[in-house]
Amino acid sequence: MDEGAFYDQIGAVNGWDFSRMECSVEGAAWDFYSEAAERSAAGSVLLDIGTGGGEQVLSTADRFAFIVGIDSSGPMVETANANRQRVARENVCFLQMEAERLEFPTAFFDTVTSRHCPFNAHEVARVLRPGGIFLTQQVGETDKANLKTAFGRGQAFGERDGSLLTQCRREMEAAAFDRIECFEYDAQEYYRRPEDLLFLLRHTPIIPDFGQYPEDREAFNRFIRKNRTPKGIRTNSRRFLLIAHK
Repeated sequence: MDEGAFYDQIGAVNGWDFSRMECSVEGAAWDFYSEAAERSAAGSVLLDIGTGGGEQVLSTADRFAFIVGIDSSGPMVETANANRQRVARENVCFLQMEAERLEFPTAFFDTVTSRHCPFNAHEVARVLRPGGIFLTQQVGETDKANLKTAFGRGQAFGERDGSLLTQCRREMEAAAFDRIECFEYDAQEYYRRPEDLLFLLRHTPIIPDFGQYPEDREAFNRFIRKNRTPKGIRTNSRRFLLIAHK
């Protein structure tokens, strides 16, 4: 199943609502959308690639003149528009669009963001005005390392740490961005209950085909027993942030 079909399927199950999942993080070095807002000039126009349900970008809507959020999934865009109407943000719109082909004029945006989503660096550079910035946060290969080890499989399981970061940086350099800053963290993540972790595994592709293998149930229970702490069920959150200047 391709990525778009996967997210359409899970969206039909949970309505894209991850707010029910209780999780705390210790050691995160930044908040992505706050970072974007702080690095953008007053009155900036923002493009958010892979906006999902829009909850994250809507939280910083008062810090931009206008925001356009795009996603390849129709159901995600429907949810994002419903969330926008609920919080009554008139300076935000959400559109269904592929990141590979941005249907906007050249030099239209002051800031472009992409959180945990693929992007086309050349298209990003095209729609950014001179002096604009592009920020992307991506998931490192060693994210959820103890979970992937427990199941013997997972996203980027066994791949060299830093491979995706190197790839993203090369793509930005090829798109002729002027200066690229890089930041990384590996934080501790705690899921309050087994149900919270189960929700994550059922509704994200961290462990491919979770629940479809006979041994998955016991692997899950063993993981809970081994990693339960007073703060919650422990795993890690590996992230990197690239900030490219045009």
